[in-house]
Amino acid sequence: MLLGNGDGFVSCACGQRHWGLHGAAGLLLSDPRRGVLLQHRAGWTHHGQTWALPGGAVQPGETPAEAATRETHEETAVPAESVRVLASRSVDHGTWSYTTVLATVRGPVRPRIANAESTAVDWVDPEDVADYPLHRDFAAAWPALKPQLDRELVLVVDAANVMGSRPDGWWRDRAGAAERLRDQLAPLARSGVPAASIGLAHAEGWHWWPRLVLVVEGQARHTAAAGGVEVVAAGHDGDTAIVETARDAVAERPRDHVVVVTADRELRERVRAVGGGVSGPSGLLELLGAGQR
Repeated sequence: MLLGNGDGFVSCACGQRHWGLHGAAGLLLSDPRRGVLLQHRAGWTHHGQTWALPGGAVQPGETPAEAATRETHEETAVPAESVRVLASRSVDHGTWSYTTVLATVRGPVRPRIANAESTAVDWVDPEDVADYPLHRDFAAAWPALKPQLDRELVLVVDAANVMGSRPDGWWRDRAGAAERLRDQLAPLARSGVPAASIGLAHAEGWHWWPRLVLVVEGQARHTAAAGGVEVVAAGHDGDTAIVETARDAVAERPRDHVVVVTADRELRERVRAVGGGVSGPSGLLELLGAGQR
């Protein structure tokens, strides 16, 4: 094992010793057909002879998601481009933090033991995970992680309502304002959004990489998709198009978090009636404003 600048133990405020001078991260990779990928830790490692997630120390300049996918490649030969990151959950002790990165496979992957840190890597049915001799911290986290496996955040944005929530002269060029909103949304597909910013329950420590859907109408209906942002052009009634978009997303993948961003009270009730969640524009606008600074 080659040591990086983030490798080393931290004496944590919680009284335990943890690996990772800048924190650590692990990848909870799931395959709907095979289960979740676990590694059996070699006896010489910290908490050896237990089953846990592939992962390790976060190196300087890395995000936890980058660290988790890099470590997984080093330990199981699963390349980063073969996984799609969906969410993460961080536990912060003040002097040290650990981030579990939830991801799903992109096509076929063939995990194998790739270095000396593992004695086995295997796909495990989620229903059987708790029966394994697990790493202490993974065992404690598993009940909160399991319900979020293979779930995606679908963020449906009511363009007209969000644009109308900020007095930036959008009314002078509605089409241009919609394109600017689309372009401001695009980075969120890469950086993700804190769960609390879009009103998800049990939000503490959670971060989601959303599928972004912008619903446009009127003069903005010719806005094109770009930068990972899907665009739905409403024919005549923007609210109905939003409700239908939310309804279809819920029907296609009922376990996903489908959230519509709008301040329209009647529309919010219609969205809830088809199984979607709602969030006001303020949290999203705060994220967009931070991205512009």
